[in-house]
Order: sequence, then C-alpha cells, then structure tokens
Amino acid sequence: MNVQLFKPHPWHGIPIGENCPDVVTAYIEMVPSDTVKYEIDKLTGYRKVDRPQKFSNYVPALYGFVPQTYCDEKVREFAEIKSGQKVLKGDGDPLDICVLTERNITSGDIILEAIPIGGFRMIDKGEADDKIIAVLKKDEIYGKLKDVSECPVTLIDRLKHYFLTYKNMPGHENKAVEITHTYGAEEAREVILRSITDYNTKFKSHLEIGV
Repeated sequence: MNVQLFKPHPWHGIPIGENCPDVVTAYIEMVPSDTVKYEIDKLTGYRKVDRPQKFSNYVPALYGFVPQTYCDEKVREFAEIKSGQKVLKGDGDPLDICVLTERNITSGDIILEAIPIGGFRMIDKGEADDKIIAVLKKDEIYGKLKDVSECPVTLIDRLKHYFLTYKNMPGHENKAVEITHTYGAEEAREVILRSITDYNTKFKSHLEIGV
C-alpha cells in the first residue's frame, strides 16, 4: 500500500475526478453553520479565517471550490458571450461551487463528490465569478436532481440572495455585483471545462517543472 506522507495542497494536489465534468471533486471551505468566512490560503493550502461574517447572512449550502480549476481567459470569454456584457477578466481564483445536501455536514476542510446541475453567471466589478451549483453524489433528497431547473425556486433564490448581499453594508446595495442569469447543467459543465483549460494554461507547465 502506498502511503502519502504529506497532505496535498487542496487547490493543486487533489484530483478533480475521473468523471469530470459530470462528477467533480469539491473541496469544502464553509458550511451553513459557520459564523466566519473561511477560505484557502493559496500559498500554504491551509484553510484560514478570511473575516468574521459581519451580518446575519449565512451561506445556505456547502461552499468551496473545484480543485485544479482557475477562472481566467476562457471563463471570461464564455461569460462575455453568454451575458452580452463586457467582462474584463476572470477573477483569478479556482472555480466556486455550492453543494446541496439534506445532511447536516458541520465542518469544512473536507472533499466530496458532487454532480454539477447548473450555476450562476456572476460578474463582480467586471470580473467573471461563476458559482457552480451541484448536488452531493448519492444524496437521498438532492442526488436525483439532474438540472437546476428541478430545484425549488426558493432555494435558488436563497443562494442568489446570499451572493448578491453577503458583502453589503446595511442599507447599502453593492451594485458592482450582478448575477446575469441562472444556467443549467450543460452550461455548468462547459464552465468547468473552460476553468480546467485556464488552470492548465496558468499552472500546469510550472507545476511539472517544479517552479
């Protein structure tokens, strides 16, 4: 048996999954009960406290990213085509993902298998910042969903409200953040594939030669 002596970097060292983009690995940074915003430290790979949640907003699903993805030119290009708006660039982060499950998962810093069913085309200050919506593989309630159109409207609205408001100061709307539309599973898979291409362009040659 091969024993791995060192923990892989969640962004660069965890495989995205053999059945991508139909099923992807998701690294979970935050769960709905979190009262602080966690995110991966890109240098070390450790989960860090980004900031306390300032207000009553809480993430209504498991939230994290898809390993070995990156939002750059290919993601930007697709966002511009689909939105009909000028998009300046990708946000320079791994592709965000929300994972729906009926189970009460109480801590982050975990990986799981997720089935993409759609996403939000979010543009933040001119940057493409897509949010993939997925279901936990084999989940008893959500696992049977094939497309975001099958989700309860209230659940999608709750997710959308979170992303549009979690940075807001009370009484002040952040008009720089916009969700142009909600898209289905086919488009989500295209976004994932484009983010993989962006990742390979940005990182693959450097990682292979150890730079």
